[in-house]
Amino acid sequence: MSLFKSIKETIATLNVQNIDAARKEILQPLATYIQEKAHANQEIRLNFICTHNSRRSHLSQVWAQTLAHHFNIKNVFCYSGGTEATALFPMVAETLKNTGFEIEKIAETSNPIYSMKYAKNEHPTICFSKKLDANFNPKSEFAAIMTCSSADNGCPFISGAEKRIPITFEDPKAFDNTPQQAEKYNERSLQIATELFYVFSQIQS
Repeated sequence: MSLFKSIKETIATLNVQNIDAARKEILQPLATYIQEKAHANQEIRLNFICTHNSRRSHLSQVWAQTLAHHFNIKNVFCYSGGTEATALFPMVAETLKNTGFEIEKIAETSNPIYSMKYAKNEHPTICFSKKLDANFNPKSEFAAIMTCSSADNGCPFISGAEKRIPITFEDPKAFDNTPQQAEKYNERSLQIATELFYVFSQIQS
């Protein structure tokens, strides 16, 4: 089943020419990890990690799952976690909703649980803030992708990770409660989508 129309349209606008050579070098270890797993017909588990598991790690988790589907790469399971649990920041859900994801809040607590669908018949990505080693996340045979420098510096060792890959993004939190908030969250979401598009576009099944 194909992606929702507006998500497909957004993906069509992503321009990997905007990624410079230095950044491509940072992204390459993730592409290599995914390719090795795909060649071996093994499950590909990606755990995107940020300090609070509230913004960048969730954007990365959702886009990675979506782009794996877009490129028809099988057995990709995307997760996210933090060095501490807080809550998914509402602007992240709002940004993805505006891109065309079907968002449903399935548990209304201080740490809400969201279902985020990218296609009618595909399993939704489940998003909520949790510690990186929470029971919801894989315990072994996964790559830990560090999406912020403080988590990267603060977590020198990730238990069970086969590979640790730092791919850090600027925090849109800097623009919270400013007139630029929506624009900056969308900008970060599209940067993450573009870079993960580049990664998954290299994979040969």
